[in-house]
Amino acid sequence: MLVAAAVCPHPPLIVPELAGAAAPELDGLRAACAAAIGAVLAVDHDLLVVVGSDERTRAYGRQAAGTLGPWGVDVRVGEGEPVLPLSLTIGRWLLTKQPTNEPTREPAGEPNAGAAGEPAGEPTIGAADEPTGEPTGGTDGEPDGTAAGGRGLVFQGVASDASVAECLALGAKLVEGRRTALLVMGDGSACLTEKSPGYLHPAAAPYNEEIVRALAEADTGALAAMDPAQAAALWVAGRAALQVLAGAAEGTALRPALLDESSPYGVGYCVATWLEGRAP
Repeated sequence: MLVAAAVCPHPPLIVPELAGAAAPELDGLRAACAAAIGAVLAVDHDLLVVVGSDERTRAYGRQAAGTLGPWGVDVRVGEGEPVLPLSLTIGRWLLTKQPTNEPTREPAGEPNAGAAGEPAGEPTIGAADEPTGEPTGGTDGEPDGTAAGGRGLVFQGVASDASVAECLALGAKLVEGRRTALLVMGDGSACLTEKSPGYLHPAAAPYNEEIVRALAEADTGALAAMDPAQAAALWVAGRAALQVLAGAAEGTALRPALLDESSPYGVGYCVATWLEGRAP
């Protein structure tokens, strides 16, 4: 079952080395992300899954590495050859900023999946790298790096063009059989202003506002209703990952909190938590 989730954006400029002199502009966003992740890690859980958009749906082992070299500075996280997409690289970087890195330890008795940062196998359906509704993983299809009595860490990429059904199924699969926490990496629309990466689109602001509302209210139905074609037209990089969250949280009582919402560069950034148990 899903016991906690944090939603954070993944702009490269959240990393101070890339932002340079402009780094203070995102201090508030960094602080909100740190608070959200800290709240999730404080909830008792067996497995932490970092979910983010990728070229195809696949899982990576707990040591998988990423680099921000393509965005200007070779800031690296993890071990070995960089294989993580931007979303999961930023997710991994945010985790390194937590006071404790305990959730990343290797549970006793389990192999180190994805050693040296290699992806933890291929998608379950194999052929043609089509999106799969299941995480890649270890024994009997379980995510790598998990064991009874210990905490695991998995990095789960989801194809940016995955269908709604595939995203919802993946989310449901990720939380089966254990107390699972999610760190969901997802930007909103990048078409909010004329200086946005996708330029100004009249539908972007209301669409982005609906995403923020859904996260603030833990509205899984609204997230599941996001149309992939419209999201792509509005440059919503987090659409697939947010629908994985919707699938994971379906039918679960969660207490939502909106920690931050901004669009400093014409891109919608939202930080939220969904935690176990509803407020009175």
